[in-house]
Amino acid sequence: MGDVQRQRPYVPARTLDTEFPLIDSDPHFRRVLRYARREDYAVAAATAAAGPSLMLVWERFAPSYVGKGGFAPIMRLAGVIGITAGFLQFYNRSIFRFYGLSENQREREMDMREMVDKVKRNEPLYGKSTLSPYMQGVASRNSRYAGVWLHIIPWFNFVNHEQHGVDTAKYYQQAERELEAERTKAL
Repeated sequence: MGDVQRQRPYVPARTLDTEFPLIDSDPHFRRVLRYARREDYAVAAATAAAGPSLMLVWERFAPSYVGKGGFAPIMRLAGVIGITAGFLQFYNRSIFRFYGLSENQREREMDMREMVDKVKRNEPLYGKSTLSPYMQGVASRNSRYAGVWLHIIPWFNFVNHEQHGVDTAKYYQQAERELEAERTKAL
């Protein structure tokens, strides 16, 4: 019998039919945060402030009469819930651009620049991982398009892997064009 190594099947990323191009079907948590726009921060701040603000308005128009120390814990809870909701809204707006569910021209340019620079430096496109290829696949399958269900269960990708649902050849081709242009310019 000897050593028989089973090849595990590769499960390709499913692509969604969206109006804008897919950048990444499973972006790393830090990458989603880095690519956020200013308006994402503004929406997150407004969402975070909405909960405590509503509690103050309700207390003003319909007092709870809970006594001296009763309102502070309610405001703290409303603050925590508001901050959590603000962060999830912020993350959702940013990750939807990766999926192509909303306008993503700026993010596509940032993605191309980041990946081409990595190709030029001869670095792995999506970072180094200490996990086996199988475990990287498991992590990818568990968090792929997880941002769509973020309002049900917050699930983030913290694993570097190579399964992102995009053809990486475009990064290498662009790097070749840029390197050729640099060589031609230098002559």
